[in-house]
Amino acid sequence: MTVVETDRIEMAMADENDELALDDLFESLERMPVPEGYKVEIVEGAVYMSPQRDAHWEIIRRIVRALEDRFGMSVKVKSDVRIDFPGHLNGFCPDVAKLREGAEKGPKGRWRYEDVEFVAEVISRGTGPNDYGPKKTAYATAEVPVYLIADPYTGKCIVHTQPKDGEYITETKVAFGHPVDLTKTPLGLTLTTADFPRD
Repeated sequence: MTVVETDRIEMAMADENDELALDDLFESLERMPVPEGYKVEIVEGAVYMSPQRDAHWEIIRRIVRALEDRFGMSVKVKSDVRIDFPGHLNGFCPDVAKLREGAEKGPKGRWRYEDVEFVAEVISRGTGPNDYGPKKTAYATAEVPVYLIADPYTGKCIVHTQPKDGEYITETKVAFGHPVDLTKTPLGLTLTTADFPRD
């Protein structure tokens, strides 16, 4: 294991020809001493650990609250729950994922990416490049209708919509403090960012 940054650990994975499955990787991780308060994900076969920061959690909480206000407390909203996405060994734990009504777990007891209507990722310094890069590509490939990036370092939200051929056609930037109009998406709401903290 090689420490790359203070809030990211990347494990060297076996040769690409090696048939390590995501289940095997996560099973190995469960036997490792992961510090409390860290989220673990596998992005393109590399394992990333990032700590939960105050600003990070406050933004997640506000997004979840907005979804509960719009859809009720029984809405299927997940945070830091594993969902496997298209691409090479992509076992993500999105900061916020809203599943469509009627979504059910697949045969292995996990939520299916085909049922994800919305994903929000809050940027952490060490793992931000994943959110802007390979995770964005995986979400577009999975045809997640709305992908929101909230960046407490730049004080901006970026909304990606209209996934097509592994890319999002539309990108809208909104500064913290201004409303994010999601009324023409499956969410049908306006997200208030006035209280989104900067980091």
